[in-house]
Amino acid sequence: MSPENNVHPWWKYAVVYQIYPRSFYDSNGDGIGDLRGIIQKLDYIRDLGVDAVWLNPIYQSPLDDGGYDISNYRDILPEFGTLHDFDELVEGLHQRGIRLIMDLVLNHSSDEHPWFAEARSSPTNPYRDYYFWKKGRASRPPNNWPSFFGGSAWEFDPQSNEYYLHLFSRKQPDLNWENPRLRQELYDVLEFWLKRGVDGLRLDVISAISKRIDFPDTDTHDFNETIRKYYANGPRLKEFITEMRHQVLNRYPTCMTVGEGPGITPENALAYLDEQNGLNMIFHFGHMFMDQGPGGRFDPVAWSRSDFKRVFSTWNHALGENGWGSVFLGNHDFARMVSRWGNDGEFWRESATLLLTLLLTQRGTPFVFAGDEIGMTNTRLARVTDSHDIETLNGWREAQKKGMTEQEFLARANYSGRDNARTPFQWSADRNGGFTTGKPWTTVNPNTTLINADRQMGDPDSILSYFRSLLQFRKGHPCLSVGTVEVVDHLPDEVFAYTRQIGSEKLLIVLNFSNDPLILDDSLLPGPRSRLMSNYSDALPNRLRPWEAWIEQL
Repeated sequence: MSPENNVHPWWKYAVVYQIYPRSFYDSNGDGIGDLRGIIQKLDYIRDLGVDAVWLNPIYQSPLDDGGYDISNYRDILPEFGTLHDFDELVEGLHQRGIRLIMDLVLNHSSDEHPWFAEARSSPTNPYRDYYFWKKGRASRPPNNWPSFFGGSAWEFDPQSNEYYLHLFSRKQPDLNWENPRLRQELYDVLEFWLKRGVDGLRLDVISAISKRIDFPDTDTHDFNETIRKYYANGPRLKEFITEMRHQVLNRYPTCMTVGEGPGITPENALAYLDEQNGLNMIFHFGHMFMDQGPGGRFDPVAWSRSDFKRVFSTWNHALGENGWGSVFLGNHDFARMVSRWGNDGEFWRESATLLLTLLLTQRGTPFVFAGDEIGMTNTRLARVTDSHDIETLNGWREAQKKGMTEQEFLARANYSGRDNARTPFQWSADRNGGFTTGKPWTTVNPNTTLINADRQMGDPDSILSYFRSLLQFRKGHPCLSVGTVEVVDHLPDEVFAYTRQIGSEKLLIVLNFSNDPLILDDSLLPGPRSRLMSNYSDALPNRLRPWEAWIEQL
């Protein structure tokens, strides 16, 4: 069923493939993935069956935070290519029926952006209030807000004798959306890329463009609570998003917007969503922060399967019929999906395919991170200095202050750190995984000899083959895109089961999140049923093998 022939917009039917450009494919041997590398792999992307590609930032940047520190919003970082390469990529995708989603950072810029150079030059400069500046308190920052990346969220600028706000790196000063001139500059940026044929925008940290500008102190014990109360969901957030919609987005009615939403809760989510006055969908982090304690990423806590299932149920209920969300289990900011939520050892294939089943059968638009379709796993840093991630490096500095050893910290970083998601794509068993003929910018996972696209391409039992089949199955069953979802209750904790329904079409999805086989009492599941698809080659009624996934017709 083609989205163009339905009442629902294209993005409710779409499956999005996320590419971290620096790590996808290197076309020129400099060790860095680039736009021409993506162009060379367009047929691979087409053959996956995905509907859209989301690119992480490719703008000019000093790369303090992987390109999320933008120094020029209207040009491409030379190591990625040129605007001509970008235009060719857009054309190549569109020729194959694939849309392009750009990643745009509107909450902060780089400190090397010309706006900030002007702003810090003088307290009276017209660009000064493009950013947040405050005097300190007795040689201390204006308040006790912590940065996402550790340390204070304020940096002293000796040039102007004031502090500026940076919720992330000190090289990422926060933009002041209270300034209407700044907002118009950003709307012009949106227009620039939409005119070049971009089909969608992923708006980074959009929940923080309105924040508590009275800047009260916070209880630093629970960082996630600080995000919700002070950094996100500010008093003018809805106003700003509505203005952006009316000023630009409504003139591009097929453009999809997805807002990254740290701090968005089930209670306030619908305030972000309105096809005429707000965003089309959101990224929420209910499940992605579930294994993080009050200290954030490097403060791990145990998580339960029941909590995992409850997050999906809660958000499905919260969004209801009037909202729309995304479904993702990993991306550039988190550990590899199969290593975090599955079993990347004995049941690597089974758990990877089960997680893909969850992704493509839950309500919301699935976002699949490049490499998850072949079951790429976490890597291992031998030393903290091997990391290329500012959050990990800053986290290590903070950990040392608490007396943590390097090995203790590495155990946490190798579980949850962002380096895991950013290793080069494993194309083959060749040198450097077929990613580059040169020296890769970061280490290729050594397991590329076993886990790679070439090896799985011709194997009907591979993770890649399953993903392709599952995606085609989804396209043939609209209930998996726009149908209702109902959780099946009273099942063992290890089992997540739910139905998807639209009209007379009703499917049952059953997932065993466990290393153990289970026998289900037939009375616990709706019926009668007939098996349509599974990640095992044979069907055993009411028996769930380790990490088994069923899709059945009701």
